[in-house]
Amino acid sequence: MTLTFTQLKISDAEYKQRCDKLLSHIQTEGVEGVVLFDGDYIKYYTGFAFIPTERPIAFVMNAQGERRLFVPRLELEHAQANAIVDAVNHYQEYPDNPHPMNVLAKMLDEMGIRQTIGADNDGYPWIFGYRGPTLAEVAGVNVKSVRIFVENQMAIKSEAEINLMRESVKWGHLAHVLLQRYTVVGATETEVSQRASNEATRAMLDTIGPIHRGQNQFVDRAMADYRGQIGRNAAIPHALAANITFQPGDVLVTGASAPVWGYVSELERTMIMGPPTDEQKYFFDHMLALQDLALAEIEPGKPCSAVDRSIRDYFAKHDLTPYWKHHTGHTIGLRYHEGPFLDIGDDTIIQPGMIFTVEPGLYKDGLGGFRHSDTAVVTEDGLEVLTYYPRDLESLTLPI
Repeated sequence: MTLTFTQLKISDAEYKQRCDKLLSHIQTEGVEGVVLFDGDYIKYYTGFAFIPTERPIAFVMNAQGERRLFVPRLELEHAQANAIVDAVNHYQEYPDNPHPMNVLAKMLDEMGIRQTIGADNDGYPWIFGYRGPTLAEVAGVNVKSVRIFVENQMAIKSEAEINLMRESVKWGHLAHVLLQRYTVVGATETEVSQRASNEATRAMLDTIGPIHRGQNQFVDRAMADYRGQIGRNAAIPHALAANITFQPGDVLVTGASAPVWGYVSELERTMIMGPPTDEQKYFFDHMLALQDLALAEIEPGKPCSAVDRSIRDYFAKHDLTPYWKHHTGHTIGLRYHEGPFLDIGDDTIIQPGMIFTVEPGLYKDGLGGFRHSDTAVVTEDGLEVLTYYPRDLESLTLPI
């Protein structure tokens, strides 16, 4: 009898498969190797999660498939223990002498990368005040961008990635249940968000702690919060937390997620503090209709722009355009915002394996914002919504 155990992580074999696809691309492009500086790209191809600072870190692979990680001394043991690569090279410190980019240039030469290279950026990006020469300057190479290829590869999620995001959905859901339960008149967003997030995180770690890693620099625990989108501030789609006290009649826009081996999901709901007014109900109903339409429009083979165009047509048809502020959604995975985007300017063809947030919203100054967001994966036949929190107004009306 063969026993099979579920692993809440990406396998070493899958990291190798990802690198093989990138290798095939650079061989087709006729370049001698590839250098990636973006932290999420490095995590995607090597499994190494770290905090990007002014100290350059890079993933390098030559046209023969040799994979190395380039790190500062302070990350050496960390990288050796966690990165799925053939070798880890290090330099002493930044800016130091010699400069890290000069050390990287020597490593590229050792790997046979001397003329043309694929890269996400011509040199380390300007993080935390970093300054240094470009790849072209320090290594004397011609640089071709591989960013579009990498983004397109990351947009199509594997079964393992989808499973990690399913797990994220569970714990974001629990955090939101607790957020709604603890939201009462007179409480503050800070105390409610912290209580809900802490309790959900504790439950998550009690359940899957031995096999869980967060590995996401934006979300470090199961969480649910309001981010200041309370009352009139709910009309600001990307407000900031302000320790607001809940009052009767408030429109509340929430957000919930949880990191699982770097992957995150998105759950957002609009709630009303007390019985909704006719005006609140009017906007809530249109918001729900807009999201229903967007979910129905997403299907493989259709351009992303077509989904957003249908949503904007709905806004225009119902004289709601003054209350529009953003596109219909975006893909999600290692980052809480990824591309492609459900926007009239993005003609990317929707494909199975893409995971979208679906979140058309309405925003009226003086009243508030109305936005649900659900995480959904495109399948061969259509769309599977991964989040499952109640969406109806009755379930989202809070007693006072």
